[in-house]
Amino acid sequence: MFDKKSSCDLSATMILNTNTSMLKIMTFNIRYGLADDGKNRWENRKSSVIDRIKSFDPDLLGMQECRDDFQAEFIKNNLQDYEFHGVRRAHDGETALEMAPVLFKKSAFRFVQKGCFWLSETPNVVGSKSWGATFPRTVTWAELAHIESGKSFFFFNAHFDYEPSAIGESARVLKEWIVQNAKGNPILVTGDFNADKNSSAYRQLTEDGKLLDVYKIAHPTDGAAGTFHGYGQASDPIDWMLASNHFEVISAEIDRFHEGSLYPSDHYPVTATLHQKSE
Repeated sequence: MFDKKSSCDLSATMILNTNTSMLKIMTFNIRYGLADDGKNRWENRKSSVIDRIKSFDPDLLGMQECRDDFQAEFIKNNLQDYEFHGVRRAHDGETALEMAPVLFKKSAFRFVQKGCFWLSETPNVVGSKSWGATFPRTVTWAELAHIESGKSFFFFNAHFDYEPSAIGESARVLKEWIVQNAKGNPILVTGDFNADKNSSAYRQLTEDGKLLDVYKIAHPTDGAAGTFHGYGQASDPIDWMLASNHFEVISAEIDRFHEGSLYPSDHYPVTATLHQKSE
């Protein structure tokens, strides 16, 4: 069903330096740069997006709704310590340039391989969509080697469609890719899943215990705390971070920073510190 050497595969290798053995991870839907959000439009909040990222200083960052235009350029120019790998949704219309990129510190990791696939019945077909999805959606992935420890892992970042008919099927495609290609290797998953933790998508990804909810492990009595807030409105837990049991959860938090009614995004970023267990 899947071909890791698909048209969006950009496999590469790098020799890098590192200064940490702990993994700090962040998932952040930064809200697309053309959104008509009044006071919270991109121009007013873009510096705060960078501030929140630099404040946590993640080793790994999964980002959603980053357009491959002035928005991605701003991110790259202000996060020059990070490698950036993103692939456009690739369809007609205003959202065609949106990506769900993965970023990682150049000093800490080297690429083993990287690529992407589409959340559809034909995952290797660029721009494909299925199940009544409104937009084509991608999962961006990288197999990374941690320089200091020599350990490698797969890092996935996803942005599911918001049509209910597509959400559960998207989880199935993601799970099948992991089973077929990651083959028991350590796994980290970040994303905006457009579904809460009572959804079929969440159950499909977590019910067999091979992927664990990082935030819920750190906060067992408040594991469904909200992340999407619509600039200070109601909050839903649709941004998750999942990890295989190769990782120990040290901490996890939701960054609810804002300055009055000005927010970095309409989603709160989720952060975590993990430790990859010994073999």
